[in-house]
Amino acid sequence: MRAAAGTPANAYDAVVIGAGHNGLIAAAYLARAGLRVVVVERGEAPGGCAATEELWPGYRVDTGAHSLTGIDPSVMNDLGLVEAGPGGAGLEILSPAPCVVSPQPDGGTLILGTDPTRAADRIRPFSARDAARWPDFVAAMSRAIRALGVLYRTRPPRLAGASRGDLWELLRLGVRMGRVGRREALELLRLIPMTIEELLYEWFESEALKGALAADGVRGICQGPLASGTGYMFLHHMVGAGGVVRRRRQVRGGMGGLGGALQRVAVAAGAEVRLGHEVASIRVEDGRATGVVLAGGDEVAAPRVVSSADPGRTLLGLVDPGELAPEFVRALENIKYRGVVAKVHLALGEPPRLRSGGDAAQAAVLAGAAITIAPSIHYIERAYDDAKYGRPSARPVLDAVLTTALDPSLAPEGRHVLSVAAQYAPFQLADGSWADARREALGDAVVGALAEHIPNLEEAILHRHVLTPADLADRFALPEGNIHHGEMTLDQVFFGRPVAGWARFRTPIAGLYLCGAGTHPGGGLNGRPGALAAARILGDGKRRQD
Repeated sequence: MRAAAGTPANAYDAVVIGAGHNGLIAAAYLARAGLRVVVVERGEAPGGCAATEELWPGYRVDTGAHSLTGIDPSVMNDLGLVEAGPGGAGLEILSPAPCVVSPQPDGGTLILGTDPTRAADRIRPFSARDAARWPDFVAAMSRAIRALGVLYRTRPPRLAGASRGDLWELLRLGVRMGRVGRREALELLRLIPMTIEELLYEWFESEALKGALAADGVRGICQGPLASGTGYMFLHHMVGAGGVVRRRRQVRGGMGGLGGALQRVAVAAGAEVRLGHEVASIRVEDGRATGVVLAGGDEVAAPRVVSSADPGRTLLGLVDPGELAPEFVRALENIKYRGVVAKVHLALGEPPRLRSGGDAAQAAVLAGAAITIAPSIHYIERAYDDAKYGRPSARPVLDAVLTTALDPSLAPEGRHVLSVAAQYAPFQLADGSWADARREALGDAVVGALAEHIPNLEEAILHRHVLTPADLADRFALPEGNIHHGEMTLDQVFFGRPVAGWARFRTPIAGLYLCGAGTHPGGGLNGRPGALAAARILGDGKRRQD
């Protein structure tokens, strides 16, 4: 193989596959530690699913993630993402005060924010009992979220065949959990296997409140609210989100600005970022990764290869399967993906007007709060019933955001962009494929569900763009369209992510590491997999030096 033009074969200490947020975060940490790092990305823009595209003239649309929710504050601070001037990336993050607007079939509208007292006032018309319990619920969940956050900032300890170093790690984790509190740790263990239905029925009676909260328990997974582990998924989405109600954030200029900011940070640290270069394979010699081969045949040599692609794509697509043990290959082949999320983007000639909720609800929408269509747990379960049998939900669960509310520059003056995440839309259909007719039918179902609560919506639509799970898979290299690089069910988190026995960012191939959302602690734009993988790599390097 030949080295990339003008670059010595031994120029790099590490090559990172993929310039998504986790890949760039890993690259930045490695470069700051003095490693010579190159990031290789097939696309023409950094950021991965944090993408902003001009779908129609003058309209900048977040085609992937439309909210920056849950990003780890320590990662942001370490990398200086929001700092201006020399050494900072100058990322400007916008966030509304209200978080969720949930219109109801009977004409009411529930509004939730991060202030427990004000949220309780909003809940009181639906249930005085629930309003009284809300502050206690916020306090209890906040304690559990803090405990989960400790696990999320730590590599999962290796239990089977643990070395002395592994036992020290386990002891340090115990000390950290002890600082959170024994009661909080035990409560987290109780909550993790619960269904979101069980969790919410312990606390509340209002269907409106339970529905609005339960939507976060099933976000991104092909399970309904009656499935074990959806209580854990609810907590997962709240780690770093600023409270029990998921606080929405967006980037000024579009979510693509996150990738740009991370690229600037990585380059400032000394990393090189090559866009428009696809990796065709990972070179392995004598059981050790030695670099990557690009689609054009050029080789980038490095003793460490760090992949932010999903585990299946990395180890079954880029590595010769003969390099791996059959049982490991079998475990990779059995990773569940089952993508169920679709995206619908609407260019509007006027802002959406809610049918109910009065001035307060309308003001919340125009302030950038998310419109959640999940009026009850039963509604969510019925939507899931369709997906169980390979059908898109006739009445989907929706998370809709008027991105132009916080940032009018994303559309021409007087125009708006409404981005909608729709669930459930199974990647694997029971019959047929995601052809154009199915795509348009999905768009019709989403618009119809929104129009029940936004009477001016259909007439306000100027343009419509629909991304099915198959489209998301193609556009963002998401396996089966899964936004988490692997379904976050209880068997595929913590010690089991990506597969049992390999939850610590290493792979069976020496020098080959994983740093994407398919690793601990999982999906979302939180940045923790990239940061933890970098710490693993640097720790391995230090041990070799010692």
